[in-house]
Amino acid sequence: MSLLIRYPDNQPDQGHYYHDFADIAQHLHGIGVTFERWTAACSFAADADQATVLAAYAEPIARLQHQYGFQSVDVISLTAAHPDKAALRQKFLSEHTHDDFEVRFFVEGCGLFYLHVDTNVYAVLCEQGDLISVPAHTRHWFDLGENPQLKAIRLFTTPDGWVATFTGSDIAATFPTLDQIRAELP
Repeated sequence: MSLLIRYPDNQPDQGHYYHDFADIAQHLHGIGVTFERWTAACSFAADADQATVLAAYAEPIARLQHQYGFQSVDVISLTAAHPDKAALRQKFLSEHTHDDFEVRFFVEGCGLFYLHVDTNVYAVLCEQGDLISVPAHTRHWFDLGENPQLKAIRLFTTPDGWVATFTGSDIAATFPTLDQIRAELP
């Protein structure tokens, strides 16, 4: 179940929850964020490689490449058994921006994007089938959880891929984590 929680950026205990996909998409559209749902042309084996995943989503990827000029597409796959899961989580948990807009499609599993826009933080729980596009220069961070389980397609307009500029803010440490939010859900 996709979820949006909107918080004042100085009150991480005062979130307003949105569960309906259309409501989530509408609120995010208001801050320049695309939020869509895709379906796969096939199902995957647990060990499906990058080529298999990209082939299943070839048509919508081609549409986005044509529309936005994406030069690089890859698949990130993380599980609880990944040897660098803690280091990767810490890297993404720090508030940062990108000169490029960030596009992720969740093939499997889930992750939590936090978008710091003006005086609000929008926590977006993305799950299988969700596509999110974070505008360039938007302050944000991402939590994949202590025991990640996700496979996501990443699209970039630069050949360099993921390049972050960290803000130095400790705001991410004040908000509930993916694991805490999931534990609260019914």
